[in-house]
Amino acid sequence: MVHQHINPGSAATGSRLVASNVHQMAATKLASVSHRYTANRRAVVEALLDLPGPATIAEVLQAGDGLAQSSTYRNLVVLEQVGVVHRIVTSDDHARFELTEEITGEHHHHLICERCGTINDVLLEPELERALEISLGRAAAANRFVGQHHRCLLY
Repeated sequence: MVHQHINPGSAATGSRLVASNVHQMAATKLASVSHRYTANRRAVVEALLDLPGPATIAEVLQAGDGLAQSSTYRNLVVLEQVGVVHRIVTSDDHARFELTEEITGEHHHHLICERCGTINDVLLEPELERALEISLGRAAAANRFVGQHHRCLLY
C-alpha cells in the first residue's frame, strides 16, 4: 500500500493517556525483571507518549529532552523486552517504536507505506474488530493455537 501524504499523524489519538498510569505500569514491568525505571527510560516513554504515532529512534531523540542515541537505543531494547515498547519493522531502513497496547490500553492497527515507510495508526469499526477476533480465533483453533491478541499491518 502506498499513501499520498494526505493526513500525517495518528488516527488513534483519542485523549492523551494519563502519564502517571503509563509510567507506573512501565516501572512495574521493569521491576518484575529486576530492572529500574531510570530517568532516561522515563524520558523515552515520555517521548513516545508525546509523539503522534510509531516513531524512529531519530524522532524519539528529537522529542526527548537531551537523550543520547546509544542509551536511547539500549533503553528501547530493554523496554521492548519487558513489554513496554513494541518495535515495528517496515520496508525502509528504520524500525519504528510505540508503547504497547498493554501499556496504553489503546488497540489499533497500522497502515504502512511500502515506498517511504510512513506508518499511520488506524482504528477499525467495532463490528469489524469483533468479526476479525472471531475469524482469527477460528483460524487459531483450527491450527491448535490459542490466540491471545492480534495485530494487523496493511502495506
